[in-house]
Amino acid sequence: MDFEIHDRTPETKAGIAGGEAQEVYDAMMRTFEEFKSENDHRLKAIEQRKGDVLNDEKLARIDASLNQHQQQLDAISLKGARPALEGRRAAQDASAREHKSAFDDYVRSGEAAGLRALETKAMSIASNPDGGYLVPVELETEISQRLANISPIRSLASVRTISSSVYKKPFMTTGPATGWVGETDPRTQTASAVLDALSFPAMELYAMPAATATLLEDSSVNLDQWLAGEVDQVFAEQEGIAFVSGDGVNKPKGFLAATTVANASWAWGSIGYIATGVAGAFPASNPSDVLVDLIYALRAGYRQNATFVMNRKTQSTVRKFKDSTGNYLWQPPAAATGKSSLIGFPLADTEDMPDVAANSLSIAFGDFRRGYLIVDRAGVRVIRDPFTAKPYILFYTTKRVGGGVQDFDAIKLLKFAVS
Repeated sequence: MDFEIHDRTPETKAGIAGGEAQEVYDAMMRTFEEFKSENDHRLKAIEQRKGDVLNDEKLARIDASLNQHQQQLDAISLKGARPALEGRRAAQDASAREHKSAFDDYVRSGEAAGLRALETKAMSIASNPDGGYLVPVELETEISQRLANISPIRSLASVRTISSSVYKKPFMTTGPATGWVGETDPRTQTASAVLDALSFPAMELYAMPAATATLLEDSSVNLDQWLAGEVDQVFAEQEGIAFVSGDGVNKPKGFLAATTVANASWAWGSIGYIATGVAGAFPASNPSDVLVDLIYALRAGYRQNATFVMNRKTQSTVRKFKDSTGNYLWQPPAAATGKSSLIGFPLADTEDMPDVAANSLSIAFGDFRRGYLIVDRAGVRVIRDPFTAKPYILFYTTKRVGGGVQDFDAIKLLKFAVS
């Protein structure tokens, strides 16, 4: 992924990004108007039972162009959201500056004495080459912010930083007995609440960027920016897969890996789904009705902050749907920095969601901030390895992250199945 090595003023960068984003957004809106016109022509031909292969091919090309514009907007937004590390250094205290200087020496030349002394002083368990060395807090914050901007589920879910290897969240399986009484009526003793706990272990995620000696010796290269730029995309891709479909073995457990049941039979510990009634497809008649059913499968308290989650291929299908008055249910962003919407709810592009197929769970809808929890163990560690891939120098970079469903009532799924 591209990133800036040399400093720029935020105003200049924002101005360029803003103008570029507006141009892409304007092009996207023109393309959407063309898409609507071509799809209306397709629907009319279907009504007249006149298939048009050329029309279908043209519509597919326009749809691909819409997806490309959205990807460009996402990339521009990500680039603009990356904070400048240099601008925050003036606020660092003396110990942070000392750590930063020692870390630069370690990355550039392998000199670890300064880091070892600092981490031994802090009684860190990672104060040796085998365990790696903690990156400066500023760099750790930079990596976390980039991940939040890149990873769709991380940007929607609740995120908690922990200092232990496991986070346990208690919840009530049965609440205390309650009731209404008159002012002078006797109060009977209430039953005690029954508590249980969900566990969210933090698993190790790693990346291993490589650098040349020339790059590391170049004093004009911002090593913080270089390292963050090398690991952010790799971490985000692996996290994204795990948060959606991870099996929980040495990785977070994704919400699609939870037990799923028909929503009419929903119980705590499982996620409810609505079936489309057709294996591997939307219904041929009134296909958007199942999306409305999915929306109202979610309780009102969750619905007000809910988001649709699906990949772009699935979006290409729902983009053709209209309501009873002829309005398209999918709408492009209202502004260059906004998000697309579906039936008035935000839509998150998540390429790790499965394509539509028989029995697939290709669309999720819910309040992910209440429904899914991500736990980050504090500390990103780096081991410098100049031996394994000579003449390149490898930087084995690790962070610990976990995740899982924390409220099974806050997420609903659309299953492309008969029942």
